Amino acid sequence: AEKVLGYDLLSLCLEGPRDALDRTQHCQPAVFVASLAAVEKLNHLQPEVRGRGGSGRRRLGPARGAAEAALGSVSPQVVERCVAAAGYSVGEFAALVFAGALGFAEALYAVKVRAEAMQRASEAVPSGMLSVVGRREANYKFACLEARQHCESLGIENPVCTVSNYLFPDSRVIAGHLEALEFLQENARKYYFKRTKMLPVSGAFHTRLMEPAIEPLAEVLKSIEIQKPLLCVYSNVDGKKYMHSKHIQKLLVKQVVSPVLWEQTMHSVYERKQGTEFPYTYEVGPGNQLGAILKQCNLKAWKQYKHVDALEDEEAAET
Repeated sequence: AEKVLGYDLLSLCLEGPRDALDRTQHCQPAVFVASLAAVEKLNHLQPEVRGRGGSGRRRLGPARGAAEAALGSVSPQVVERCVAAAGYSVGEFAALVFAGALGFAEALYAVKVRAEAMQRASEAVPSGMLSVVGRREANYKFACLEARQHCESLGIENPVCTVSNYLFPDSRVIAGHLEALEFLQENARKYYFKRTKMLPVSGAFHTRLMEPAIEPLAEVLKSIEIQKPLLCVYSNVDGKKYMHSKHIQKLLVKQVVSPVLWEQTMHSVYERKQGTEFPYTYEVGPGNQLGAILKQCNLKAWKQYKHVDALEDEEAAET
């Protein structure tokens, strides 16, 4: 990762400073690498499946060589029995590496380009993201419309205020101009918002304010070899499975300016015919926010959920 990025990512993750790590250009590569490091951690936590012969590792053909760093050493219990993968926002790149669609180094370079372009787009317009938990009566579209009208009254042209993340029932992230988000916080009761909280991000991700980041990411993805995934990977853009390499290339670019349909994706991932064995779920990477969301979306899935952090056990041992 250090060779690809040109800076010491491990040191930044372990020692900070925190404000530097929180910057989009550093945070996205850190989440991507830490997620795949957690996959390797999962390899060490899981016992090998007996009775499969050899080392029990999945063998990848020559065309899949770039993905071996992510897949080759993961035990069959996790990889060969894995039926689906999904990643939240930049985590989608890690999911695609895990599934053999992208090579680690190439995907990391694409994440670097994406993160730097999104950082620049964020600095161009004062914008942000607001986490909202609403009552059943909450009308997010109407709230965003009135927030945009408020911005127009302040002289802001073509203001942006829209739902950028669908988390779980009655929970959304709204992104846009800071003036719009401040208006929503001040009028939270009117729109039946129970809780609002500004997120520690630098811009309105997954909205059209990120349009300047489209071209740099599209160009780098054109230069990368993309394979068909070895297992189902679900897209943030439509909550459906990626079908082929061109599909991946197109939707990874579209994802930058489209809302993350995480709640809808969870429904797609866990949809089963009656009598079909229900899967275990592993959240790999920093934080367990996706597990918290899963608890609200699908209690049955959450009961068979585990979180794996690359540093979890070492930290526990030190304390």
